[in-house]
Amino acid sequence: MQPDRRHFLSVCSAFGLSSTLFPGVLYGMTQASTTPAPSATATQAAPKKDEPPKITKDMINAAAAIAGVEIKDEYKDMMVSDLNDRLASYKTIHDMNLPNSVAPAIMFNPVQPGIKVDAAAANAPGTPNIRPLLSRIAPVTVADNLEDICYYSVRQLAELVRTRKVTSSALTDMYLTRMKRLDPQLHFIITLTEDRARASAKKADTEIAAGKYRGPLHGLPWGAKDLLSVKGYRTTWGAAGFENQTFDEDATVVKRLDDAGAVLLGKLSLGALAQGDLWFGERTRNPWRPATQGSSGSSAGSSAATAAGCCAFAIGTETLGSISSPSSRVGVTGLRPTFGRVPRTGAMALSWSMDKIGPICRTVEDCAIVLSAIHGPDGQDPSVHDYGFPWDPNLDIRTLKIGYLKTEFDREPTPPTPDEPTLEEKIRTQRANGRLNRKITKAFDDASIAVLQNKLGLKLVPVELPKFPFNSIRFLLTAEAAAAFDDLTRSGRDKLLTGQESFDWPNAFRVSRFIPAVEYINANRARTRGMTQAAEMFKNIDLFVAPTNSQQLIMTNLTGHPAVILPNGFRGDDAPAPATITDGGGSGTPSSITFVGNLFGEAKLLAVAKAYQDATDFHLKHPKL
Repeated sequence: MQPDRRHFLSVCSAFGLSSTLFPGVLYGMTQASTTPAPSATATQAAPKKDEPPKITKDMINAAAAIAGVEIKDEYKDMMVSDLNDRLASYKTIHDMNLPNSVAPAIMFNPVQPGIKVDAAAANAPGTPNIRPLLSRIAPVTVADNLEDICYYSVRQLAELVRTRKVTSSALTDMYLTRMKRLDPQLHFIITLTEDRARASAKKADTEIAAGKYRGPLHGLPWGAKDLLSVKGYRTTWGAAGFENQTFDEDATVVKRLDDAGAVLLGKLSLGALAQGDLWFGERTRNPWRPATQGSSGSSAGSSAATAAGCCAFAIGTETLGSISSPSSRVGVTGLRPTFGRVPRTGAMALSWSMDKIGPICRTVEDCAIVLSAIHGPDGQDPSVHDYGFPWDPNLDIRTLKIGYLKTEFDREPTPPTPDEPTLEEKIRTQRANGRLNRKITKAFDDASIAVLQNKLGLKLVPVELPKFPFNSIRFLLTAEAAAAFDDLTRSGRDKLLTGQESFDWPNAFRVSRFIPAVEYINANRARTRGMTQAAEMFKNIDLFVAPTNSQQLIMTNLTGHPAVILPNGFRGDDAPAPATITDGGGSGTPSSITFVGNLFGEAKLLAVAKAYQDATDFHLKHPKL
């Protein structure tokens, strides 16, 4: 009898703890091993019904080749016996049907022994500071048409609500109306939480009128990336096959923003299972080029809605660029906090050792205000540290040691190379566009250094990233992601996901099942060494500035360091048009700059970024929709 597909995949997953074959080949082997050949003897019986196919020595040979090890033939009989015995254990684990919310019994800690964290005294667990020190603000007025304030910052909107010049209900109505009007063009809404929003706004107005003001987020409408659970509403993770998924509890971040008095408008789009900007309904668009360009991802809807003036702020997540990339693409300010700063309870897990939750706003100070409300332990996410967030917008940044990533800023555009006669025209065009885009981006990067040095009077220290192969251990993400969505692969439901290219999750999950457990552990050991080298880099600086699209993105997501991404100019008419809807660039689109801080050093990081933003006006420009 031939084995069924589910049994076959059970065997594949078993090999994931050592090594294995490409599934199709191994499946073929199990078929061959259970279908007697014409010359087979009576003793070569097929397995009984419902038994998994047996692992053979031939399979070990091929698996050893994949793993890059040599196993002598004399050891294989013992191995076959042990490997087949383990299949029952693996099946027992599979039958537990572990939900995505169950984390491994191992925990990543970015703070290695000997690293000193420069943070203020911690807040009591579960009671983060929601009344941060605020900068001075000029008088704020309300226009006749309320939509004229749709691009106001959190700080400005908070002042209007606090002084009762505008009600939370009026703001909520305005943003809901704007969302509904622009969503057919931008595709950033998955589910509106309209009833919840109106009830929250009404409650905020009543409390504020009674003198019970909760702080700068009280009454302000916001949007949640749709991997945060909200009771009573679906949480789809942006993925086909999960369109009607619901959870019975709000995520911790949602609860904390409720406690701060903020008003949840809706669940915003993310690329399927937190990859890219393509979700089960559509591709979320860049408000600056909605007809021809996606918003990047995976915090696609959170970034697009904020850039389009459809909420006061939004919440996104990052594992490897999911706040950085869309913030850069659509020209908003995104904060990726230190790993372990914000609880992930109630959020979809992609990589337990890399996932981070952070605010996406229109200004740096807005990010600080939101972080003040959501950071700190919740008693449920064990990875969260109890460090304070001493935000001071008036900090004298000249007292800080600030580095700049010299090699990346000095890097010149790649010179033209001769095209071979057989090279396709499209490839030649892409190569030329790449050189031109780098030339344009370098001009913005150079200008940012000039602002920091000449306008803000800062003495920048040249720094270099550790010479460590961070790229070689980035497969840690996909290994954990494959485990997080183990049943999706084994059940075959991965075929429901919208993206089915080689770079999409279904293929990545399958490939990642063949990462040997020994190599996964070795990669984590190497990660420790990389973290130690990053800590050495930060011994003499408080933070550094870098081009957004540089090697720092991979390093800092693996080491857990925080970063803030802010708009840094707009491309002119000489910018080449994007070749595909997923490409960045193009005339009139934003560029960005990134500041990277020390572990749990968000207060200093944001103070410098705010000073830079105040010295420029890029964040005050908005798309014409």
